[in-house]
Formats: sequence, C-alpha cells, structure tokens
Amino acid sequence: MRKILLGIFAVLAVITSAYAAEAKALIAVFSRADENYGVGYVEVGNTMKLAQVIAEKTGADLFEVAPAKKYPADYETCIDLAKKEQNQNARPAILEDKDISEYDVIFLGYPVWWGDIPMCYYTFIEGHDWSGKTVIPFATHEGSGMGRTEGTLRRVLKGADIRKGMAMRGSTAQKAGANVSRTVDSWLKGLNLGF
Repeated sequence: MRKILLGIFAVLAVITSAYAAEAKALIAVFSRADENYGVGYVEVGNTMKLAQVIAEKTGADLFEVAPAKKYPADYETCIDLAKKEQNQNARPAILEDKDISEYDVIFLGYPVWWGDIPMCYYTFIEGHDWSGKTVIPFATHEGSGMGRTEGTLRRVLKGADIRKGMAMRGSTAQKAGANVSRTVDSWLKGLNLGF
C-alpha cells in the first residue's frame, strides 16, 4: 500500500511540475512608493518588493498597474484620498492595461487600504475576463491581513480558480530578506502549482 501511495505522489508531482512548466504566469501588481506606514519614504513600494521576490522565484512576467494620476507622496494625504475614493466607489484611470489572455496563472498583488483593494486596482481587475484563469492574490498591510479582499476577488473575478492568498506586513516586505524569501517559498509550495 505504501509503495502505491508513493507512486501516486510521484505521478502527481510530475503532473504538477509539467503544469507549472507549461503554464504562463503573470504578476499584476499595484504598489505605491513615497511615504509608507512604518518605513518612511521609499523608492520601491512594499507590494512591489514582495512582487519582485515572487517573480524571482516563479519566473512570472511582472506588470505594474499604475494609476494615471499618481497618489500623493505624503502618507496621510494618500490614505485620506484612498478613503474618499472607496466611499465614492471610484474607478480611477490607470496608465496602461495588460492583455491577460495569454496567461494561465495570474498573481494579483496590492496593498490593503481600509480593508479593501485600492480603487485603481478595481479598474484593472474589472476590465478583464477571468474565466479559466488561476488567480493567486498577495497583499501587503500593516495589521489588516488580507482584509476582505479575497471575498471581493471571488465576487468580481467570475470563472477564476482563486487560490489561497498571502498577506505580509509592508514593513516586513520592504526588507525583502531571508525571512521574506522563506515565507514566499512556503506559500508557493502550498499552492501545489509546481513553483
């Protein structure tokens, strides 16, 4: 019985590795540089730092979702605007879009603002057909975890296979050290997609 189980696990590992080798992956990330909570002014935003680690480990293409009108550099002014956009259910324009049709696996990265996805990121995700895509969310935060974002993604991304997300404190992601690398490795391994 043990030999049969080991054989089954070996076959599953080969299938999973083959899927990852054939699947084309994209990381679509919104990240804000400038002043961030707990880290001060930075040139590369917290979520982008995390996205770069994921890209390095998966070989996925990296696309930055950027608002057409940049968010204020000052943290307090930025979060006030983010709250106003959320209250208005705004959909701020983005600089450019990305054709996702050629991708099988899409990592969606964003900071959690007021428990939700930033409104400019809604502009990106609502503009696409997610049918048949494997979607893997990741987020940075400073205490809210994934907030209500995973539920939002399940509601908005019709037809997608949404996998377990990963949330990391922005101040931790900003350091992008060995602990971040190990955390990402463990999360990716748990997705069973061969990454």
